[in-house]
Amino acid sequence: LGVDTSGLPGTSEAYREHSAEGADVDWSNRQQVIDFMVRDARAIASTLHSFDSERTRAMIEEDYDRSGGLASATNHFLLKSGGPERRIRDLTVPLLVIHGTTDPLFPIEHGEALTAAVAGGRLVRIEGGGHELHRNDWPHIVEAIAAFG
Repeated sequence: LGVDTSGLPGTSEAYREHSAEGADVDWSNRQQVIDFMVRDARAIASTLHSFDSERTRAMIEEDYDRSGGLASATNHFLLKSGGPERRIRDLTVPLLVIHGTTDPLFPIEHGEALTAAVAGGRLVRIEGGGHELHRNDWPHIVEAIAAFG
């Protein structure tokens, strides 16, 4: 990326512990997978808004059934670098970073560093936002995108 990220905080201990539980999931068992994914959605959710477990479960069940399983949910980890290396500092287009202030995967400092790395970058903090785009935050997010464009 061309940005020193060595000083940035890592994933929260609570999320690392939760994530490790994935090793005990039988990923061929629909119910175990869905139960774990609901727990995962809760683990990365907003701390400001209530978590709707029924709605989340229904969405995950629909995704699971449509996809034939959730193996594809992690296939991006298999990607390897290819082609010429690009550096974030080389961006010459405007950059809008929308980042939750309580993201357990990539704490807000990651969003701040990304914003600072690009000339003219703008950071919109979603107060209490986790590693998701909570529907109650959509108006603020849409407004930020419209104002940035």
